[in-house]
Amino acid sequence: MTTGVMICGHGSRSQSGVDEFATLAQQLPPLLPPDWKVDYGYLEFANPVIRDGLDRLRDGGCTRILAVPGMLFAAMHAKNDIPTVLNTYAAEHGVEVLYGRELGVDPKMIAAAAARIEAAEAQANAAHGAVARHDTCLVVIGRGASDPDANGNVAKVARMLHEGLGFGWCEVGFSGVTFPLVEPCLTHVARLGYARVIVFPYFLFSGILIDRIYGFTRQVAARHPEAQWVEAGYLGDHPGVLATFAERVTELVGEVPPPNCAMCKYRTQVLGFEAEVGAVQESHHHHVEGQGAQAPGSNVADCALCDDFCTGLCRLETQDAHDHHHHGDHAHHHHDHHHHDHHHAPYPHADHPHGPESARKTSK
Repeated sequence: MTTGVMICGHGSRSQSGVDEFATLAQQLPPLLPPDWKVDYGYLEFANPVIRDGLDRLRDGGCTRILAVPGMLFAAMHAKNDIPTVLNTYAAEHGVEVLYGRELGVDPKMIAAAAARIEAAEAQANAAHGAVARHDTCLVVIGRGASDPDANGNVAKVARMLHEGLGFGWCEVGFSGVTFPLVEPCLTHVARLGYARVIVFPYFLFSGILIDRIYGFTRQVAARHPEAQWVEAGYLGDHPGVLATFAERVTELVGEVPPPNCAMCKYRTQVLGFEAEVGAVQESHHHHVEGQGAQAPGSNVADCALCDDFCTGLCRLETQDAHDHHHHGDHAHHHHDHHHHDHHHAPYPHADHPHGPESARKTSK
């Protein structure tokens, strides 16, 4: 049995976008078994179309075709349009076509995105001087679809980048179909008062939409010179993108991690949390099993740290005590319920100005 691989692209009215997709498809074979044949085609706006690629694979003797959508997220094209083309073709020609999943939310994709953002940040630092991440707002721009699941995945990617890199704030915008569109999103961000704004298009290829995203960025930047506006590059053929494509093909005939494990920080290297891969997974709830409002010192009414509602400051005080305890300070702290034998990796952005530390500012 000869295996063929079919990369199903969207197509673009921009020649550069079409060329970049072809370049990516041509870089895949070294990442796949040597006897597999690889081809590609587009849904619309460009040749070859998907059927052409399937024809070439069939002419090359392929009896089994592994097809994957060359798309970041699954919306209308990946869920409806491409499967229709593939199913029709398979039925017509009696060839087996397996259809894989989109690139999706994947740690390799997040790492590729982070590399583009960090490169833009380093360039801006070199040109204009360093700006702290806490004084920087990251804006992630997705394609935008009439499918809230796909739009929600852009938001998840943005969160993984925000939390992985530790920016002060993060907003999500879209180049079309849904809200907020690029211009209103950036206009809103300008009002937040960040020293620097990094605009990152979470897109695979250049094209009309990328031009539009950078165009709107420059318009808003001209109106708001008080902030430094930085344009980050799109994903392109970053090695992380290629590795994800290869995995989408091979997982069709191999192991697929369960959906809730693919992004798990204990299973794989997640941006910013790399140290936690393979960490011993223990429950920390056994410290408070069976305890409650009757346990000594745990009644909120006895706490003098806050006025009229619990701000979470008590957790910070406990954390401070815990930190001192582990830095050679062996005084026994009355509130240290956290003295236990295993240690969790410290949260990498414990110092974020809008994180738990913000409780200190609001206390009386």
